[in-house]
Amino acid sequence: MGPPSPDRPLLLPGESHLTAPEARGFSGVDTWVFDLDNTLYPHDARVWPQVDERITLYVMNLFGLDGISARALQKYFYHRYGTTLRALMAEWKIDPYDFLDFAHDIDHSSIALDPGLGLAIESLPGRKLILTNGSRRHAENVAKKLGILDHFEDVFDIAAADFVPKPERSAYEKFLDRHGVDPTRSALFEDMAKNLVVPHDLGMATVLVVPRTIDPFRESFEQEAVRAPHIDHITNDLAGFLTDRVAPALAA
Repeated sequence: MGPPSPDRPLLLPGESHLTAPEARGFSGVDTWVFDLDNTLYPHDARVWPQVDERITLYVMNLFGLDGISARALQKYFYHRYGTTLRALMAEWKIDPYDFLDFAHDIDHSSIALDPGLGLAIESLPGRKLILTNGSRRHAENVAKKLGILDHFEDVFDIAAADFVPKPERSAYEKFLDRHGVDPTRSALFEDMAKNLVVPHDLGMATVLVVPRTIDPFRESFEQEAVRAPHIDHITNDLAGFLTDRVAPALAA
């Protein structure tokens, strides 16, 4: 796929999928692992912007700050600790469940049923799991609205990871251990390139899911179509990728 291209945040017009020359394939995969936010739904579903805004409001209320100051502090926490939750737990000993309930109290009406994605996931042979830095309740609510919840065996959420988020190695190791997953026989679909480094090192096939157009509610590095050794495949159409690339590979 060539070297990383920071000036190309998305795939070129007409491109939907890219595969690295030495990419790991899917013929031996029996466990399919999906991130939730910005992976299983498109950004026009407006799920993550709501969560992000709720986190800002939580910081405003906790510290008595105005919106601009709270937003700046939230982003500082995010870049230093990986998640705002981890920062607030480490430095202010907040109740993580209270935080998660507050952050995920959102309107789900803009999430559209996705029959194509549901059929594509249902057709995958083997186990299907969700691995998220969010809460189980959030994952189940979103997946239910998409019409895909019943296709998943379980959700491994931030609480199951002892509130240590991806991309920390221990989060993946806890997931693999709890569900008895052989990483060399699994594939991970994820929207952030940095969250695929450890999985690839552990032996998983990796798929980076990027938006079709720039998402103004996310930072550029969070949606870049990074071309790097730890990324086997890139797609901006998850259902299409499962149908056009994965299904034929499994049938071969």
